Amino acid sequence: MSTRRIRGMSGPATACADTVVMFRRAVRHTLRSRDTLLISLLLPVLIMLLFVYVFGGAIQVEGPYIDYVIPGIILLCTGFGASITATAVATDLRTGAVDRFRTLPIYRQALLAGHVGEGVARNMIAVALVLLVGVLLGFHPRASLLAWLGALAIIALFVHAITWIAVALGLLAQNPEAAGGFTYAIMFIPYISSAFVPTASMPTWLRGFADHQPATPVIDTLRDLFTGADAGSGASAVLWSVGLAAVGYVCAAVLFARRAR
Repeated sequence: MSTRRIRGMSGPATACADTVVMFRRAVRHTLRSRDTLLISLLLPVLIMLLFVYVFGGAIQVEGPYIDYVIPGIILLCTGFGASITATAVATDLRTGAVDRFRTLPIYRQALLAGHVGEGVARNMIAVALVLLVGVLLGFHPRASLLAWLGALAIIALFVHAITWIAVALGLLAQNPEAAGGFTYAIMFIPYISSAFVPTASMPTWLRGFADHQPATPVIDTLRDLFTGADAGSGASAVLWSVGLAAVGYVCAAVLFARRAR
């Protein structure tokens, strides 16, 4: 009889307990890599400073540019965080950690769920830091309490989706270096969106892509919520996030089953 059955744990309770253990393991690994942690937290802030003080004066938008650019910087946080998660998953495969965990009586998906939980938590801390520095630089959100809750929910949902995509990419890569390279596409997508300039300023052929990709509705929704406007793209942002999360989870589960044989 297993230890869990002696303690009366089975089913969902076992899955949750195992996931918490793997989450703590992922957090410890991140805290030990202080340089990686600092980069993931500070790089979005540095990019925000670059756009606000170097490029902001040349970009014409309605209202202060910092109010316009903050939602795009938030999405960039997810890209940087995804790179760290993908690399961590690939490292577990390369070092044999996955094979060792397979010999233990634990929930099969606990390792992946732990990486996702750590990635979401780390990204949300980076988002909070961006918002805090943004306020110090002159960001003036006019959102109500309900709008703030909605914005945080959209951010958490999108971060969760991108983190599952990152886990799938980490499982797909043959080594940690390749895993980090795969996530460049995630970091690149916000640049071809409404994150830093209005899509109306783009060429027609590029605007079509910018208006119909996941980042733009999420960014537009956050921008509307922060400014107190009606979030007309809210439904699209939620659908994109849920769809990406589902695709990422399914791909991760399939790849994990194949790589863990």
